[in-house]
Amino acid sequence: MIQLSRPQIERLVGVDPAGAEAVRDAYTAISDGRANVPPVGYLGFPEANGDCHIKYGHIAGDDVFSVKIASGFYDNPAHGLPTSTGLVLVFSARTGQVRALLADEGYLTDLRTGLGGAVASMALCRPGARQFLIVGSGTQAYWVAQALHMLAPEADLTVWGRNHPRAAALVERLAAVGVTAKLAPDLEAACRMAEVIVTATPASTPLVQSAWVQPGCHITAIGADSPGKQELETALVARADLRVADMLSQSLDHGEFASARAAGLISPADCAELGAVLGGAVPGRRSPDDITIADLTGVATQDIAMARLVLRRATNEGTAP
Repeated sequence: MIQLSRPQIERLVGVDPAGAEAVRDAYTAISDGRANVPPVGYLGFPEANGDCHIKYGHIAGDDVFSVKIASGFYDNPAHGLPTSTGLVLVFSARTGQVRALLADEGYLTDLRTGLGGAVASMALCRPGARQFLIVGSGTQAYWVAQALHMLAPEADLTVWGRNHPRAAALVERLAAVGVTAKLAPDLEAACRMAEVIVTATPASTPLVQSAWVQPGCHITAIGADSPGKQELETALVARADLRVADMLSQSLDHGEFASARAAGLISPADCAELGAVLGGAVPGRRSPDDITIADLTGVATQDIAMARLVLRRATNEGTAP
């Protein structure tokens, strides 16, 4: 059995084109019938402002399947601890034997979520979009900013966070890895200027209001991955010309689209899956003035794809025993 620590995994995979391509295939597998993805296991810890997700599944034809356990405790930074942690177990799909224990401490989840946010944004935004706004100042904002910079190096990135000093620290942290971003003092003004908005917060009260979003804007919502979370005003979700989910059953149940569905403002027929758009089975943006929304609740196929990439590189580079 292969055992890899977070530092070993970080040396093997990062924000690169191969990771982005792995995530694209992970989304496509959800929609083309290759994915076997059971419902997400969820544990909430409201008294500690935390949650834990268990995601597992298999992609047809793969030699491996994975089980991922990841937690997010959002007050941890105040105590000098990281927000997220976790691990990935990889099994043989032929014998059921454990192939690898990836003690990534949440790194792969953070990385694949950032890559997924960038992939979805570039697939649905207007061609040539330059003004990108990231709403959030934590771990996910950091990774999605790097992924956007990789896929759209000419984009102008702006960051807004509820905690202004933390958002300023994020801008400095990004600069240290070669990603230039500006700090937005006001969310409404920043939204009105943005061509692409990526929300990456654990908010339980909507942050982005419908009136602030201009025709032609694309929004990728990352934060609403469990019950009680919501980053976008319900009216904005209902107003959108195109609503796309990484996995529709999850999004309508506990993602960003759930409140609009519960209010009777949208139905499953009013939404599509990202994999179907990426694979060409469903059209994406139809008009430069369309408002488009991608809701990413996180899918097990992303974890499988990243684990597969880690194992391949570990084997090729001799890291694996």
